[in-house]
Amino acid sequence: MAEKRFLTLADVGEVLNISSSQTYALVRSGELPAIQIGGRGQWRVESRVLEEFIADAYRRSASVQREETSQGVLPEP
Repeated sequence: MAEKRFLTLADVGEVLNISSSQTYALVRSGELPAIQIGGRGQWRVESRVLEEFIADAYRRSASVQREETSQGVLPEP
């Protein structure tokens, strides 16, 4: 079976291992781009967009870690 192009917010939350309300907050803030479809305005996130979001999160985390290391802050275990 082919991978789904669009994911529900529940699917996204499962991938990221976060709650539905946290997923919704990411979408509403614009941090995670999504589209609203259907008569009830259900949100969908494109699989490719989610993968880009995850890659960006890794880059941001690495940047913070480098900055903390350069300032002598020890990383959490």
